[in-house]
Amino acid sequence: MIKLTTDLRETVIAIAQDAAAAIMAVYATPFDVTIKSDHSPVTAADLAANAVIERGLQQLTPDLPILSEESAQVPWDVRQHWGAYWLVDPLDGTREFVKRNDEFSVNIALIYQGAPAFGVVLAPVSGIAWHAMRGELAYRRLGMHDTVLRARAPATAPLKVAASRSHRSAQTEALLARMGDIEVVAQGSSLKFCRIAEGTLDVYPRLGPTSEWDTAAGQCVLHAAGGAVLSAATGKPFRYNRRESLLNGDFIALGDTRLPWREWLPA
Repeated sequence: MIKLTTDLRETVIAIAQDAAAAIMAVYATPFDVTIKSDHSPVTAADLAANAVIERGLQQLTPDLPILSEESAQVPWDVRQHWGAYWLVDPLDGTREFVKRNDEFSVNIALIYQGAPAFGVVLAPVSGIAWHAMRGELAYRRLGMHDTVLRARAPATAPLKVAASRSHRSAQTEALLARMGDIEVVAQGSSLKFCRIAEGTLDVYPRLGPTSEWDTAAGQCVLHAAGGAVLSAATGKPFRYNRRESLLNGDFIALGDTRLPWREWLPA
């Protein structure tokens, strides 16, 4: 296992910052949008950020593989032997990027034996980075100042519930109706996990597919802040690279893990 050190943390945050700069350079221009085979959008910003991150991580840890949304064609018979690897979404929230609503992020996670060991989520527009190492505290960084994060517990009504701007299904609407006294807050990308970690949101339910690179870094931050990202099917934290598919099942992210979240799920 790679040793989790202050130098590693600072280097990866710096890589995320460089990727954010590449994203913002494209954001300032009239960019084109291409639709991939899975019907998701991709832009020059996704590709530029991916190149920055892959180059930086390869220099930092040349022996560790990298799995990124923009280079995810690694077959299962290779991936299943990985003990540790980097899991990357170079531009999480491409739809939000295209809409120019500023709610997108850079996600970098180090996965060790199926669980996030380190994660950083960086918002390119504000420059804020949320980061955590497994077994340590979670932090919100603005400039060079780190603030310790604690999720809001106990959570009190009205619960502040994050809902995607781009992915709100009928099932999700029904779940929200079962939650009772809530305030719904539209929020894009992995920033939802970070807002729960810092106590400004309480719950993020997701009924529908996401990919493993969408959740790993945010899960690391939220768990370190006292919350959890739990599978709706098992009630356990997500594990990564445990099967051929890279799609997650339904989940719920909580700041207060004592909330009666099972009662909200569809029968």
